[in-house]
Order: sequence, then structure tokens, then C-alpha cells
Amino acid sequence: MADHNELGELGEKRAQEYLRSKGFNILHTNWQCGKLELDIVAEKDGQLVIVEVKTRSTEAFEHPQEAITNRKMRNIINATHEYIFQFDWQGETRFDVISVIPHGQNFTIDHIEDAFLPSIN
Repeated sequence: MADHNELGELGEKRAQEYLRSKGFNILHTNWQCGKLELDIVAEKDGQLVIVEVKTRSTEAFEHPQEAITNRKMRNIINATHEYIFQFDWQGETRFDVISVIPHGQNFTIDHIEDAFLPSIN
């Protein structure tokens, strides 16, 4: 497996650990709908939380959440619509972003709640 894939998997695991420590219930990870994917689907306080995880080896070029383009947001929103339909979700939904940047054996985790709204064109 390529180093960037391993880093991405490690970042997603760290994000899951972080969310669990904050009281989130992880429902699914890497949930797929066709070619679309949701990194983490969680629930907290009766709210469905869709979490996009961005892991980078350094902040030097681009902060991880800056890598989420309008197209990526549309894909996440479209996958979320399908998820809500398939699982008959009736509650509120929000979209969060977690950026994970390693620093030696430690990681900097930045959790942005309500990072974007489902009205991206």
C-alpha cells in the first residue's frame, strides 16, 4: 500500500478515536454509494454527523480542510442523500470536517463542526 494511503487510513482511525472520545457513536466508516464515499457517519445527540477526514503529512502547502472543493462537497451531499434514504434517517444532519496532521508520534486534530451546508451548487 502506498505511504499516502497508509497515512490516510491512520488519519481516519485517529479521527474515529477522537470522535468516540467526544461522545459520538460511529455508525459507518468508508460508507459507499456507487463511486461516492462518506468517510465517517456518526450520531451524536440525535443528529446525524457526516465527517470528511483530511489527513496531510504537513501543513506547508495546504491545510487539509482547504482540499475540500465544491465538487467534493456536492459528492458528499449526494452520498448523504442516499444514506438518509437507505437508512430512513428522520433527524437533523450536519457536515463536519476533521483535519489530521501528524507531528512525530502525535497528531494535531482540528474538528470543524457545520463546516458546510448542503446547499452547494
